[in-house]
Amino acid sequence: MAKINSIKRRIYFDWAASAPYSQSSPPALFGNPSSQHSEGRLARQALENARKKCADFLNVPACALYFTSGGTESNSIALFSTLTRAAKGRIISSGAEHASIRECMETLKKMNKPCGQIAVDSAGSVTPETFSKALSQYQDTRFAAVMAVNNETGSITDIQSLTSISSESKAPVHFHCDLVQAVGKIPVNIQNLNIDSASISAHKIGGPRGIGLLYLRKPLEVFYSGGGQEKNIRGGTENVNGAVAFADCLAENIVDDLYTKAKARWNKLITALLSIDRCTLIPKERVVDDERFSPYILQAAFKNIPGEVMARALDDLGFAVSTGSACSSSKPERPVLTAMGIDEKLRIEGIRISQGCSTTDEEIDLLIDGIKETLKFL
Repeated sequence: MAKINSIKRRIYFDWAASAPYSQSSPPALFGNPSSQHSEGRLARQALENARKKCADFLNVPACALYFTSGGTESNSIALFSTLTRAAKGRIISSGAEHASIRECMETLKKMNKPCGQIAVDSAGSVTPETFSKALSQYQDTRFAAVMAVNNETGSITDIQSLTSISSESKAPVHFHCDLVQAVGKIPVNIQNLNIDSASISAHKIGGPRGIGLLYLRKPLEVFYSGGGQEKNIRGGTENVNGAVAFADCLAENIVDDLYTKAKARWNKLITALLSIDRCTLIPKERVVDDERFSPYILQAAFKNIPGEVMARALDDLGFAVSTGSACSSSKPERPVLTAMGIDEKLRIEGIRISQGCSTTDEEIDLLIDGIKETLKFL
């Protein structure tokens, strides 16, 4: 086993916040894709080639993909479309959504949009039962937002089972899915999910920041507009270099072998943590080789050690972990864990460990040693 005192570099276990950028810089395409000169046409061709490449890897039509600045904007475009004249009815979302959904919902409420919440189970997942109950409670629902992989616990929601239920509703329900922690990490077939829209982000899988995708099975009427780019779905000059790098990044990450190796590394980590008396996995029922969870995200708590203290102690030893979503790091609340019914003491003690495609077995061993070393003096 690798020894903790042999660390001579930083070891990164916060991939769910943002992955190290692994791509070489693409050629500088400085032309505006909307311009008619040669530089503009070259940029347009590169943009559409990147769109087609992304579509091929995601198994969707290229015309259904729209480049955005990332997962947050993709979520916002979809959610705020419910304020257009063409949109009617209520919007509901799970209690364990990412802040980019959760805070949009709060804004929508302030704008007098009817909203509702879908309960989650103890793992942070929406079940067919809780989804059906929400649709029964809110019979005017026309838009539902549920994430595929929870960004704090790694719990996987069976999206296909939910869309089967929503498709049987008396009135059509637009189903939006946050796929940010799913694409490039767990097997995903967007066509089989039968969703209406989805958000995807490059920087979670080693791509550049500031580029993402919005998948739309059918075009929708957006609430705000710009210069007509991306077929009027997302205004603003397109990030061509980001799109090219994103396409290359998807090519490197959508590989079955990466998922298998990630599972093996996570099984090693979970086995070690379960043997530590002061460690409690969140949720407590998570076990080794648990198919209900992504092998990229793990939430754990250590008895009588606040999560911020544990994260800081590990940071001092050279390990980067977090206490939850980076987008909510400035706030002490843990709304996802609260929605799961986790008691306050455990919520305060929780830390999130997340790996990526380049994480190694040696780094897992070092982290285990680092945690054990930390527990000696905390």
